[in-house]
Amino acid sequence: MVVKAITDAEFKENTAKGVSITDFWATWCGPCRMQSPVLEALSEETEHVNFVKMDVDQNPETPSAFSIRAIPTLLVQKDGEVVERLTGFHTKDQLAKVLAKYTN
Repeated sequence: MVVKAITDAEFKENTAKGVSITDFWATWCGPCRMQSPVLEALSEETEHVNFVKMDVDQNPETPSAFSIRAIPTLLVQKDGEVVERLTGFHTKDQLAKVLAKYTN
């Protein structure tokens, strides 16, 4: 899998069904640049999860709707409903454990 970059207009269609994880990030954010390769690696090992990322500077509507105040913030959704919210850097193992709760 690949972590797909999405826009405000694409958010709902990419997170409405199944399990998804959205990485809210910005190019100037150091911890965001650390989180990105972790999500890429996890996406290659994890089936049945939609991995997406959204640049908060380019797409302000969705982060505002979810009250994203710090980045990186990861939203885990199941069938469009937020089931987990993670702020700050997380390791691959930490994220795998979170996702396993919703995919098994």
